[in-house]
This record gives sequence, structure tokens and C-alpha cells, in this order.
Amino acid sequence: MPVVVALLSAVVYGVGDWLGGRASRQQASLVVAAVGQAVSLVLVGLVVLVAGTAAPDAHTWWWAGVGGIVGSLGIVGLYHGFAHGDVTVVAPVSAVVGAALPVTVGLAMGERPGALALVGIVVAIAAVALVSGALGTHQHNTPRRIVVLAVFVGACFGSLFIAFDRTDPDSGMWPLVIARFASVPFLLLITAGARKRPVRDRGSLAVAVGAGVFDMGANVLYLIAVRGGMMSVVAVVASLYPASTVVLAMSIDKEKVTRWQFVGLGAAAVALVLVSVSRQ
Repeated sequence: MPVVVALLSAVVYGVGDWLGGRASRQQASLVVAAVGQAVSLVLVGLVVLVAGTAAPDAHTWWWAGVGGIVGSLGIVGLYHGFAHGDVTVVAPVSAVVGAALPVTVGLAMGERPGALALVGIVVAIAAVALVSGALGTHQHNTPRRIVVLAVFVGACFGSLFIAFDRTDPDSGMWPLVIARFASVPFLLLITAGARKRPVRDRGSLAVAVGAGVFDMGANVLYLIAVRGGMMSVVAVVASLYPASTVVLAMSIDKEKVTRWQFVGLGAAAVALVLVSVSRQ
């Protein structure tokens, strides 16, 4: 079940990231991220109020707050990368790093997935690399600095996955609220300091709202998944979000997908089967 929920989170993450990238073509990525995070704070805040879950301890506040800051940096970087590079390169490259970091930490902390799951993890990371064009032949016009940015984005997302795993499993959706309590003021402060125009295109702000809704939905699903399964497995499955991003870029933005990327999408499906049937 955790693998299925993690897969759903990956799909939702991919849609939200694609929306954020679209909005960032007409609007500063900082503004898009700030709008999306503010909207998601309202949504998850209402969920916590309705659920009536008690506020967690300082340990959860610390990890969720750190996760909120690094996660917001990752979102800004990802949207900026989408606006200045190929979606089919930036998203998957970031996912390779975002998957590898939690796996490394999980194994170091003593997690021992089954043999099939370990094979699935390796295949999943290779799949993301293939989809991105990091392996195989892929022609793109993404500047080197954007590729480096994608690596930084992956490190941020991987750190976010780790931070959520460290929160109290009985804290409900509080970690997401705390993360937004940290990230929204942080992004607003940076936006003000960067002197970005708050509204450049009103239509893009509506898309940014949609990105925030999907991003929060994905975070909720990931938090549920990681509380029921191993981080080293759940984080890899959640990091398969570039698959849905690539599908949207291919079908709506008419971006070309190479045969190696198609191989990567197939490998991602194989990885999911291996991770799902393995005993955790």
C-alpha cells in the first residue's frame, strides 16, 4: 500500500511541477512558488483544524521547518529551471539526486529493503536518468548552469523527503503546516528583497494556485506513504514524478521524446513492479 500511495504522490508531484513551470514562463519563479505555497498553507491548515490533531513536539517542528525551507528552495529552483531549460531534462535530473539522497540516508540508518526492492531502486534511478537524457542520446538546449541548478533542486527535494521521515508519525498533517509556516514568510522575504514585480501576468497566477494545490496534495500522499513504508523505497517511487511531467510536456507542450526516454518510462514501470512485489 505505501508504494501505491507513493506512486500517486509522484503523479501529483509531476502535474504540479509542470503547472508551476508553465506559470514561471510569464511570472517570476519566486512569485509563482510563493503563491503556490501560500495557497497550500491555507488548504492544509484547514485540514488540520478539521482533524483536531494536537500540535507536535519541538522535534517535529524542527524537522518540518527545515524541510519547508529546503523544499521551497527546491520549488523555486525547479520552476526557474523549467522556464529556462527543457522540462524533460530539468525534472528528471533533479529526481535522480532527489531519489539517491534518501536511499543513501535510509541505508545508513539501517533500513534493509528486500532484494527485489533494491533491484527496483537501482532500476528506478536508471529510469529517471534515461528519461532525463542523462543516459543515452538526447539533444537539448539546456544551459550547463541550469543542469547544475537541477542537481541542487534534487538535493533540496531529497532533504525534504528525509525531513518528513523524521517527523512524529502521530502528528497528522502538522508537519506540512509547519513546513509552510516556515516557507511562506521565507519566500515572501526573498521575493521582496529581490524586488520582483508581484503581478506580471494574472493568468499565470491562477496556474500558480493550481500548482500549489497539486504540490500540497502530493506532499500529503508522500507523508502518508513514508509513515507506512521504508523511506529508501517510498522516496524512490515518489521521485518518479518526471514520468508524468514528461508525458504532459510531450502531449501538451509538444516536446519531443527520444527512444531512450521511452525506454526510461518502461524501466520506471518495471521498477514499480519490483518494489511492489518485494517484501519490505
